[in-house]
Amino acid sequence: MTSPRDIILQRVRDALAPLPERASLPDWDENLLAPRVPPETNDRWTRFSSQLRSANGDPCTKISEVVTLLRDNQWLHGYCDPTLWPKIAAGFDDSFTVETTFDRSRLDDYAFGITAACGAIVETGTLILGDHTTSSRLGALAPWVHIAVVSPAQLHADLSAALVAAPDDPNLIWVTGPSKTADVEGILIEGVHGPGRQIALLHES
Repeated sequence: MTSPRDIILQRVRDALAPLPERASLPDWDENLLAPRVPPETNDRWTRFSSQLRSANGDPCTKISEVVTLLRDNQWLHGYCDPTLWPKIAAGFDDSFTVETTFDRSRLDDYAFGITAACGAIVETGTLILGDHTTSSRLGALAPWVHIAVVSPAQLHADLSAALVAAPDDPNLIWVTGPSKTADVEGILIEGVHGPGRQIALLHES
């Protein structure tokens, strides 16, 4: 049975098929995107952590910190990127149920999702997620808790540096702390259209 999503995407493909070629990307000067005041490499995680906390995010440097946070809140059932799981599985005990395939028919079963980030911006405490590096977009955006795994080499000093290093990816998502909205009477609410808890785990992949 064809889903509504597949029908819509097929209509888009059919509309694009007659075009002789796609429009090329505009020319731009990479020299205009030089970092302003890049922090020293060994200070980047400290600065990133401070900025992430200011956006109500949680920086962690050890898997044990993540496990403790999940256990304390009884978030015991989740999803993990299958390429990441062998590297962090030893940190989880038998009280956790972790799946490496995200079943969209059981969307509400997952309390947390662990996926790989493709970068992070020190200046703003922002995580960057991409289609090519995120094993399941739903696994990153649907559970209440999202743990993004980022390596030290992926910590970019500022927005300009992140743009220069941006991968050739059809879709990049910029995440600064938990999902937020203040549309209703100016009251800030977190976790409305995405994770209500955003964790960044520094881990050498």
